[in-house]
Amino acid sequence: MVVEFLTFRVPVEARDEWLEVEARHWTSFLQTRPGFLRKEVWVDVDDPESVTAAIWWRSIEEWHSIPQADLDEVIAQMGPFERTASLRTFDVVSRTD
Repeated sequence: MVVEFLTFRVPVEARDEWLEVEARHWTSFLQTRPGFLRKEVWVDVDDPESVTAAIWWRSIEEWHSIPQADLDEVIAQMGPFERTASLRTFDVVSRTD
């Protein structure tokens, strides 16, 4: 299992609308992809303009198998709500539920 962390800068006053548009386009798209397990979106308590999407994938191969053309289409659908993100990736080596 691998977790993708995408951190965005989103002004607080635009956050609710951004979250709705992001869920409509990105989350609904990801839910159709093989290997997608779940997604959570977090807001930094100390920096409310820092929004992180944590996306769990069964494998990095399944995550990276998404065609760039499909990603580009979702980016275009986001329109003015598209944000550049910083990316971090982690392998899950231990889990306690």
